[in-house]
Amino acid sequence: MQKVQTDRREFIKYSALGVLGLALGGGMIFSPYALRAENRLRPPGAVDEKKFLALCIKCGQCLQVCPYHSIKLADIAHGHGVGTPYIDANERGCWACSAVPCVLACPTGALDHGCEKPEDIHMGIAVLEHPNTCIAMKNIPIPAGYTDRMSKFNDSVVNLHELEVELLEKFSQFEGKQCTLCADMCPIPNPLSAIAMVPDGGGGNRPEIYDGCIGCGACQEVCPTSVPSIVIKPRVTYEEYYASKK
Repeated sequence: MQKVQTDRREFIKYSALGVLGLALGGGMIFSPYALRAENRLRPPGAVDEKKFLALCIKCGQCLQVCPYHSIKLADIAHGHGVGTPYIDANERGCWACSAVPCVLACPTGALDHGCEKPEDIHMGIAVLEHPNTCIAMKNIPIPAGYTDRMSKFNDSVVNLHELEVELLEKFSQFEGKQCTLCADMCPIPNPLSAIAMVPDGGGGNRPEIYDGCIGCGACQEVCPTSVPSIVIKPRVTYEEYYASKK
């Protein structure tokens, strides 16, 4: 009788552990975030979100090969996409590498291998979300200490890539000058097809977005205001956003 009771306790214990394991592995099925749809900025070549979530095996290969340390993996607090790669452009945008190594590294097609060059990237669209904070429109120079602020992200990286070092050196050239960062730091081969500074009615200049914008988030990263004036709308096309504004 004693053995039967012991076996029953063991069965209950390990069954409970198994259910807990399934809950954790599934992204906390009891979490209020579990069924909430995410609208993250995905790496270059990301297929439709539902297909992306089905195909991505959360291997982290795209993260490993990104020379700019742009890609992060979603943690357990972010719903059913836990472990999937995304980009937080407030910290580090995508800098549109010429060979798009993150796509080449993807083993499942969650990042479409038809995306072979920067012009093939379609991550979203840039939007001047907070024009009232844009220092270019106010003719305010880029503040002193801007380069130090941009270097904070690099300080947290263990193995800084040479491309990141080059990027930081570029930032130092703009300090104290009129702000043109979002346009001048656009990483695509023909940046004028994506963004340009144009005269604004208030006497300054404002960024104007064109249909060549790939939604990489570099402009959002480099914006010197505490809350970026220009932001990326993930998975939105130029036509979808700007046609509605005309």
